[in-house]
Amino acid sequence: MPEKDADTPRTADEEEAPRAGRRLGAAQRVRAARDQFQDITGLVPESVSGLSRADEGWQVTLEVVELARVPDTMSLLATYRVEVDSDGELLGYQRIARYARGQADR
Repeated sequence: MPEKDADTPRTADEEEAPRAGRRLGAAQRVRAARDQFQDITGLVPESVSGLSRADEGWQVTLEVVELARVPDTMSLLATYRVEVDSDGELLGYQRIARYARGQADR
């Protein structure tokens, strides 16, 4: 693929794609973890509750609705720990908690 000069506009995909040797920012790591988790599990992350450095990359903690109920306060949610490497590639995930939406922290 020919290189683009500075005056050529970049596409959205090119803007999002990490450049060789360029480190991913926190938001890009979170997006990569959320997108890959959703693709694999079919579960849609509702929120991100944590981001931390791990041995081989980063851990992202996601909150996910596993079972929607009426009223909404009775829905079952789960907390998942998702690990991505420094390039944003999924290394693994694990459910670490399951709780009712209306349940307070212990």
